[in-house]
Amino acid sequence: MKAKLCLAACLLVAYSVAASAQAPAAAAADDFVKTHYAKYEYRIPMRDGVKLFASVYVPQAGAFKDSGPYPFLMTRTPYSCAPYGEDKFPARIGPSQELMESGYIFVCEDARGRTASEGAFQEMNVHIDEKKSAKDVDESSDMYDTVEFLLKHVPNNNGKVGITGISYPGFYTSASIIDSHPAIKAASPQAPMTNLFFNDDGYHGGAFMLGANYGFYRFFAPQKNPVIPTGGPRGGGPSADENPDTYAALLAAGPTGNLDTGKEYLNGSNWLFHDQVMHTTYDEYWKKRDLSQHMKGVHAAVMTVGGWFDAEDLSGPFKTFHAIDEFNPGAVNTLVIGPWTHGGWSRTDGDHLGDVTFNSKTSQFYRAKIEYPFFEYYLKGVHGAPMPKAYVFETGSNVWKTYDAWPPKPAVAKTLYFHAGGKLSFDAPTEKAGVDEYVSDPAHPVPFVGYPTDTVPQRYMADDQRFASTRPDVLVYESEPLKEDVTIVGPVRPKLKIASTGTDSDFVVKLIDVYPYDYASAADAGNKRVVGAAPVVMGGYQQLVRGEPMRAKFRDSWEKPTPLVPGKMASVNAEMPDINHTFRAGHRIMVQVQSSWFPLVDRNPQTFVDIPLAKPEQFVKATESVYRNADAASGVEVLVMP
Repeated sequence: MKAKLCLAACLLVAYSVAASAQAPAAAAADDFVKTHYAKYEYRIPMRDGVKLFASVYVPQAGAFKDSGPYPFLMTRTPYSCAPYGEDKFPARIGPSQELMESGYIFVCEDARGRTASEGAFQEMNVHIDEKKSAKDVDESSDMYDTVEFLLKHVPNNNGKVGITGISYPGFYTSASIIDSHPAIKAASPQAPMTNLFFNDDGYHGGAFMLGANYGFYRFFAPQKNPVIPTGGPRGGGPSADENPDTYAALLAAGPTGNLDTGKEYLNGSNWLFHDQVMHTTYDEYWKKRDLSQHMKGVHAAVMTVGGWFDAEDLSGPFKTFHAIDEFNPGAVNTLVIGPWTHGGWSRTDGDHLGDVTFNSKTSQFYRAKIEYPFFEYYLKGVHGAPMPKAYVFETGSNVWKTYDAWPPKPAVAKTLYFHAGGKLSFDAPTEKAGVDEYVSDPAHPVPFVGYPTDTVPQRYMADDQRFASTRPDVLVYESEPLKEDVTIVGPVRPKLKIASTGTDSDFVVKLIDVYPYDYASAADAGNKRVVGAAPVVMGGYQQLVRGEPMRAKFRDSWEKPTPLVPGKMASVNAEMPDINHTFRAGHRIMVQVQSSWFPLVDRNPQTFVDIPLAKPEQFVKATESVYRNADAASGVEVLVMP
């Protein structure tokens, strides 16, 4: 069965990351694995009689200075453990070259019902807290039974097991350590899918992530789509020789339900996309797939990894990290976040994203100085030390920081308030009357990037927002140039007082770092970087730091949406995923507010309807009002480091 498995908008690049989760990022000699490892294949019986396939790579005698015994380092995946056959070897194994060359017993297991494993596949298989019979199986029990088998059947092991994986394999890593086998000593869920309805990545703020989800499902559709461009995401960005007009194509498709059932689109062929698009509220379908509520009985040392610019599983690492702390007091539990896209820490240098530079090869640092010592320490007892609670990269200042809690305890809550004339400051408004308005038209939604794209380029999360700030349907609030650095950490919480002439509307809030107009960097060759054929002037650049939609009908309940009353003021509050960003002295802080972000997010008709089933005539213009006065202040609450 070929279907989109990573429902959090993983797209094609995420598929390649997950499928190669055991491949080191740096190139290795093609015959290294074959000359240093012996390969064995097993069909491992589970407690219900189902057999799961596993490839096991064992260090050959004399191949490493360390003669063993060796720990296991395992990945469980719904994608593939190819190549199959004990005489067929991949060029690389393991999460990094450092670990591959250190010597481990590497294991790749096809998840239940996938590729060479028996059984029935279930999307984000639901964890069973109380197992009453052998038929009660889940990912935790499958991992437990796998570990029992490996310890008994693979010689020269030291009795210790580690598990890791990115994206969907990150979910399997998290699920595998619930009520974990005592031999599992180290686990690293990386970009783990955790709760698909809350930013991870089916819905954000109640709004469907259209471009990413449909782009991936479309790729796995059984027939070609004659309308929508077929590409996946690119980390690079726009170039002069490509002009896929996904914006126009998805706009012409109409309501999202047409993409699900329309004959020229998926034609009802993809049950996974159908489930995504039609479960528009936080119903039981989503609730039972929230893995964070089950993260109990975790006995391994855990290092959860994510990226500040992960367009697929941005919130999963934070939810997993906090859940382990909540349910497992005293557990070894570390959070590592770098300036990366989805899985970028495993396969890129991590020195830039689009036009934005980070001044060092952060991914190489992570693989050699964080990931490698973690597994060496907890699985071999060498080359490392206990991890800090949070090991995070601070964008803007471009430095690594360590903290004993996340968010850092010294951070103080402050609010960036909207003021007249497009001003933004930490001072609350004092005027007794004040409101800004714009007209939102679903027929002409605000695009999420300022260049043509085929679906969702991962760089959009740090892209220049100057294209949006000049639109009449985007409100812009900007601070004075900062006199000193301002470091914001943790979740970003928009708090808006709004009114609309519609009965539903979206409110997209974007937190932006505005570079000085005289900005220049040696790394940018005199303040210009070339993206494709287009020169980019970094002076005045409006770098997106965090942006999220909030669907107003969910302002009081995710389960039971309610309409807006036209013209009546309402509070729309949201929580956006965490950041760790320093706005440097001389920069400005900007907030943009708009009511569409297309085709990243599906269009809100601005009438209170079931959006996938909306009729064309139900898509209407609406006048949106954002209040900014002493009695009805709007702004963005942030945590500021002293």
